[in-house]
Amino acid sequence: MTGISVKKAAEIVNGRLYGEDNADTEIKSVVIDSRKAGQGSLFAAIKGERVDGHDYICKAFEQGAVCCLAQRVPEGASGSVIVVEDVENALKTLAAYYRSCFDIPVIGITGSVGKTTCKEMISSVLSQKFKVHKTEKNLNNELGVPLTIFGLEPEHEVAVIEMGISDFGEMTRLAKMVKPTMAVYTLIGHAHLERLINREGVLRAKTEMVGFMPKTGTLFLNGDDDLLSKYECGLETVLYGTQENSDVIAQNIVRDSEGISCDIVCSDRKIHASVPAYGSHMVYAMLQGAALGIKFGLSDEEIIKGIESFETVGRRANVTQTGFVTLIDDCYNANPDSVKSAIDSLKASIGRKVCILGNMLELGSDTEKLHEDIGRYAAENSVELLLTVGGLSEFTSRGAKSIKTLNFKSNAELIDKLPELLQRGDIVLVKASHSMKFEEISEAIKLMK
Repeated sequence: MTGISVKKAAEIVNGRLYGEDNADTEIKSVVIDSRKAGQGSLFAAIKGERVDGHDYICKAFEQGAVCCLAQRVPEGASGSVIVVEDVENALKTLAAYYRSCFDIPVIGITGSVGKTTCKEMISSVLSQKFKVHKTEKNLNNELGVPLTIFGLEPEHEVAVIEMGISDFGEMTRLAKMVKPTMAVYTLIGHAHLERLINREGVLRAKTEMVGFMPKTGTLFLNGDDDLLSKYECGLETVLYGTQENSDVIAQNIVRDSEGISCDIVCSDRKIHASVPAYGSHMVYAMLQGAALGIKFGLSDEEIIKGIESFETVGRRANVTQTGFVTLIDDCYNANPDSVKSAIDSLKASIGRKVCILGNMLELGSDTEKLHEDIGRYAAENSVELLLTVGGLSEFTSRGAKSIKTLNFKSNAELIDKLPELLQRGDIVLVKASHSMKFEEISEAIKLMK
């Protein structure tokens, strides 16, 4: 962060400044975790369900924070405090102002699945020519997005910002800060249906972003998605996909143990690229990277290098040869669309195919049916053994009537039985919503001999 003093920050958020010794000092960074505070930091004291940031204001000052954003001045505070009615809203206001200081392309990334992969691929491609600022990890919510914006510096030429939502109105609040000049939509799927009701609701919520884009903005939409391929809003639209209706098309797709390769065709350009990563969804990531690369004027060579330089983040489809089995560790998250995509990728592998699946959360009134559909899909697509954990996953097991299935009450119960169930040479997919803590299962599999 650069260019905003403590006094200016107080004016922007309409706050009262207590302790003006540092009023003219420039803020160098913004943090919401006091442990990350350093020289020149602004510490935002967020009050959460379990932890109140106000209890750590003095700690932030001890570590070098130049000021704090808070609802009250704590006893013993040794630095400047900007007092506001709502710290989180003030943080968003400050982020929106700071974003307005940059006249650069800002790409908003959203969709039901594949947002982080998309963000990483586009950043990898565009960084072959530009200085790119991107969302770190998956900081894509109403606290993560402002922190991403505060990371912008004068040398940045492009920003790629991931935007995740679970309810109506959230995208509006994110887009007010981000003000994207371009947007990439990965897929409209069955996610957060408890609040968004159905896929049409998902589309409506996610396209709230469009109202905050300039008339010169561009949308990059998945042409294989029945809702996105028909979406119209008056802005320039580029479709990417595997069908002829798209502007950027993947042809001659080849999947093997090393990754995925394909020809990317756009008008008279034909780019052959490969990515060393697991999953059928990587085809779409390659298309997203290529579509943005073409839009930004990159050469074929630069686009190819960017795609080949892609690296996965966290526990997203990481493939590990354990010496006993091939483990596909995809524990970060799960919804019906991402699980089916993972099963599609598993189908192309050689070896006995085993799925270890858990509960998929926030699916609304159809949750039992959607779990059962996954079991049926697994059975119809070459899965030979299905192991599930959790009450909702009992419905997944019920759907897989034609193959061997076992449901467990806990991760520990399943882990205890793994030596009896897994065989040398198996291809094992481990996937569930993050709260299921399936990384425990993945780590146990890595230790098997």
